[in-house]
Amino acid sequence: MKIGIIRCMQTEDMCPGTACFKVVRERKLAFESVGEDIEIIGINTCGGCPGKKAVIRANKMVERGADTIVLASCITKGTPIGFPCPHREQIRLAIEKRLGSGIKIINYTH
Repeated sequence: MKIGIIRCMQTEDMCPGTACFKVVRERKLAFESVGEDIEIIGINTCGGCPGKKAVIRANKMVERGADTIVLASCITKGTPIGFPCPHREQIRLAIEKRLGSGIKIINYTH
């Protein structure tokens, strides 16, 4: 599995992505059932509210080899600030529409 991670721009000052990298490396939480090697193709932000750049950035990671796009927990669960992105569903749907059904989307990391 080759993944591209999209994270919340609002949380990047307080979170260097350490927990996301750790759960991928240790195959925990969202990655427990992955039965193949996992390679991180890239990690990028949504570009800031309302997250329109997430679609372009996800597409760029797919162009560079990602077969799975992961919306980090800062977007979907609000980790670490406890405030999920109010645009998370729209971001996910826009990525799905742009990339098609051949690309898997995972809705959290940890």
